[in-house]
Amino acid sequence: MSETPTRGFEEAEFQTRTRNAQRLMAAQGLDGLLLLSEAEVRYFSGFHTLFWQSPTRPWFLFIPPEGKPVAIIPEIGADLMRRTWIDDIRSWSAPAPEDDGLSLLTELLAPLAAKSATLGVMKGHETGLRMPLGDYERLMAALPGLAIADATGLVRQLRMVKSEAEIAKLAHICAIGSRSFARLPEIARQGQPLEELFRAFRREALAQGADDVPYLVGGADQGGYHDVISPPSRRPLALGDIVMLDTGATWDGYFCDFDRNFAVGRADDQSRRAYDVLWRATEAGLAAARPGATCRDLFRAMQAVIAEMDPGGGDVGRLGHGLGMQLTEWPSLAAFDDTVLRENMVLTLEPSLGYGDGRIMVHEENIVLRAGGAELLTSRAAPELPIF
Repeated sequence: MSETPTRGFEEAEFQTRTRNAQRLMAAQGLDGLLLLSEAEVRYFSGFHTLFWQSPTRPWFLFIPPEGKPVAIIPEIGADLMRRTWIDDIRSWSAPAPEDDGLSLLTELLAPLAAKSATLGVMKGHETGLRMPLGDYERLMAALPGLAIADATGLVRQLRMVKSEAEIAKLAHICAIGSRSFARLPEIARQGQPLEELFRAFRREALAQGADDVPYLVGGADQGGYHDVISPPSRRPLALGDIVMLDTGATWDGYFCDFDRNFAVGRADDQSRRAYDVLWRATEAGLAAARPGATCRDLFRAMQAVIAEMDPGGGDVGRLGHGLGMQLTEWPSLAAFDDTVLRENMVLTLEPSLGYGDGRIMVHEENIVLRAGGAELLTSRAAPELPIF
């Protein structure tokens, strides 16, 4: 078992992230950056809490052109924020529907509005405002001189490439997930209700060292499953079932995201073939994954193998994605994505195909891109469909 990484980050990590953002802000003509969503607030501050599960309160982090970020947050989070590297913390008693931080935020941004400055806000795909739209409209009305620009690309560019400290956390949770999957022959059995297998797997992942297993989906049916995002049912596992579990377990706020397939007692020929095609498609993705290639290149490399069995390629839309503080991050391994891959990106390779009478199969591994190519963070799945 590899050494457990240190929780949290040194202050230098956040200094580097902030300076890199400020460098890009200057190049793009942004006089400030306003962040409202959990991953971005945590990325620049280190503020890590499950309290984001509550939608009641908004949270704001402002990145100035130079210096440390400024936090405008509900008072309930002030003590935790003071344990981060942030010094300027402005709080209010929340919830306060009539003024949920708006006056504090207006006061902070008023000098920018007075000089007709430009504020960056994330507007693009895979982002969310995470404050009431009515409050946002009130804020803009109170700051008539302020210009708003889309900062999605700026933040994406930073978060897509991981630091070595981030990669260590991702490698750790992927190792935990791999050890948990290795125990499947001991915790899965014929006649076991699928929901009990899910519970057993969650217990196993926690025993192996995961902080949480917030994402666990899958399927099981005779000769293959029909979807990949279902919650479990009470249906007992039966002889000839093909079973898939897909987990997003976390450690210190970082996710693994991969699945494993197995057959109960015996496997039909079509399922064996589907597994073989996907295993080889993943091999093609591993070979194509190197700095300088594009997401489209990886997609095409995997799709060329998938076409042996599924010429249409299904309609999932992509064959992998970024991975980090969120279960799925930018970019997408898809025909539409021409993002150039860079060293230290962490990705999933997730080829899938359709076969038989509406059946599907998905295979997934997690990798980090190094100068020489892909490095597996997960323990590679068996080359033939396992039978338990």
